Amino acid sequence: MTYEQLLTQTATADDKYIVMTAENRALVRNIPSVLGNRFVDTGITEQTMVGAAAGLALRGRVPVVHALTSFLTMRAFEFIRTDVGIPSLPVKLSGFIPGFLSDGNGPTHQALEDISLMRGIPNMEVYAPADEDDLVKMLPYIWSTPRPAYVRINTRTTDYIHSDYEPGKAEIVATGTDITFLTYGLMFEQCLQAMKHLKQEGKSVGLINFRSLKPFDESALLQAVADSKLLITVEDHFLTGGLYTIVAETLLKHKTTADVIPFALAEKWFKPALLPDVLKYEGFTGKQIAEEILGYKIHTEETVMQAPAFAE
Repeated sequence: MTYEQLLTQTATADDKYIVMTAENRALVRNIPSVLGNRFVDTGITEQTMVGAAAGLALRGRVPVVHALTSFLTMRAFEFIRTDVGIPSLPVKLSGFIPGFLSDGNGPTHQALEDISLMRGIPNMEVYAPADEDDLVKMLPYIWSTPRPAYVRINTRTTDYIHSDYEPGKAEIVATGTDITFLTYGLMFEQCLQAMKHLKQEGKSVGLINFRSLKPFDESALLQAVADSKLLITVEDHFLTGGLYTIVAETLLKHKTTADVIPFALAEKWFKPALLPDVLKYEGFTGKQIAEEILGYKIHTEETVMQAPAFAE
């Protein structure tokens, strides 16, 4: 099932759902003819859309709103914070082409701080599915709750079949004693490839898909710390405020530590290109990640863990 099919099925079965967009119909092209006046396109007015969605939510509706991620999370941030977050209204925010998925666009269209922004809003839940299979398994729960939620929309198809979504729980793909990957969203694909390369080198490798970033599965992280010598966070997001920061906050909260190496963008936007070229140029392909990791020295009394050059 696709995102559009799931949304159509959900909205036709329950008239409390309203589908909205700020002139970004890529995900919902066929829905207007089905929903009629329960489909609202406000034009290129993300702030107006979010404000209107809050008003509809106050009247018992569940608006599912769509816009390019960079403009939804930044241009409309105050409206999301004030109109949706403070009253904790069930507005469901669908951010299109987040992170590296905005591959051909320049910095103005690159949403690399969206996780940081959205998880900083009290009451806001934050989700980042790995692909379309993960997305459609998560959304029925996300849309059904009375809470506001932000979803990093990812409709890429992969061969991986995800487990059913358990609210607030990470997906434990594999466990490993040498290295464990911690990731979400698009980079899940590359972590699968990196895991494959490292296993060929004789490493015991784990992989955790943190499909829910808020609420965050602290127990999954703490178990990985206990099981594995080295943790690798991989995300198409700025280093500040994303998964690496969540990991640091969680470890400090539990008064523990671990060797953690981040693969993230630090103080820079990525160079626009086709997605495979973006990943290669920025050093985020599975093969490149595996090769970088094989060059690291895990912290011991004699050696000090080296940080990746592109995260300095």
